[in-house]
Amino acid sequence: MIKRVLQLFFIIIGGTLGFVYIPKIILLLNLGSGIPDWIDSPFVGMVVGAVIMAFLSFWFVDSLVNVIKTFEDKIIKAPITDVVFGSIGLVFGLLVSFLIQIPLASLPIAGISTVLPIFIYIFLGYFFFQVGFKKRDELIGLFRLPSRSRERKKDLRPEIAQVGDYIPYKIFDTSVIIDGRIADICQTKFLEGTMVIPHFVLEELQHIADSSDVLKRNRGRRGLDILNKIQKDHSIHVDLYEGDYDDITEVDSKLVRLAKEIGGIVVTNDFNLNKVCEFQKVPVLNINDLANAVKPVVLPGEELRVQVIKDGKEQNQGVGYLDDGTMIVVEEGHRYIGKTIDVIITSVLQTSAGRMIFAKPKLLEKAL
Repeated sequence: MIKRVLQLFFIIIGGTLGFVYIPKIILLLNLGSGIPDWIDSPFVGMVVGAVIMAFLSFWFVDSLVNVIKTFEDKIIKAPITDVVFGSIGLVFGLLVSFLIQIPLASLPIAGISTVLPIFIYIFLGYFFFQVGFKKRDELIGLFRLPSRSRERKKDLRPEIAQVGDYIPYKIFDTSVIIDGRIADICQTKFLEGTMVIPHFVLEELQHIADSSDVLKRNRGRRGLDILNKIQKDHSIHVDLYEGDYDDITEVDSKLVRLAKEIGGIVVTNDFNLNKVCEFQKVPVLNINDLANAVKPVVLPGEELRVQVIKDGKEQNQGVGYLDDGTMIVVEEGHRYIGKTIDVIITSVLQTSAGRMIFAKPKLLEKAL
């Protein structure tokens, strides 16, 4: 459709140029003598110009259509904030250019009064478009109201209504979806508001699910199953974010930028992404922190009964696990592999990556 429109446009341009200039060219070249009078008619020139431009358009119209479609795809994939603020910058630049070219039009030098305004329009339009596009985050923060009212709880009684009732978006990363626990957490209502699944995260999941590696393929398919499970639960509000950032290749960096733009919270279990978010002052929820928080509290000196199942990293160490998956490193536990013994906790190490308990056999303690 767009190709036909462009061809019609160029045919009209060719007809207009032929109507105006071909009779003048015939007169200028003195070609009017010896030929019929109708040859130098403007209407004949219009037909000739239209035919010439129609043939020429077949050479370059396809390339022009490809350029337009590429530009259209970039506009569609770009976040709406990029398009809006870029357009505002462009309009402002054209307005400034119009005000500048008014005094230039009165200059006596023809070259300056005609060519220079065109250059000013192009330069300032592009300049202010880039300013609006690249400064969109600061402009959003400048115009953002101090009290946002989206996703308010209408049914709260006045006496118990909380001051900040805005519920920020929860943005899922790939690792937390593959992990699977996020579906159960959403069902328990510990996460409120809208759960955002970025399209670039969905593409990464699909890429993992199509991997030739069996383990990766199974992980990717499990992640897609988890997404379907969350989406089918009508008590969970899920939104798919269609935008993308072509200037960024890493999915984690895209997540951080998206969280900054919409004022959301990144939900992850990736230790490195957790640290990046903290460094860039982006709110983050690590489900490993939640899992550690709800685990039974154990203190040094308490006794536990554990089965030692394998060797530890250090010499003479044994390793066992609690029912919730917490690893227990048993000093001098190598000799008890395959046995269930009582141990005494010596220390507990807890980080965002998980919790590790160090202990020593109770029998050894008694012997000492």
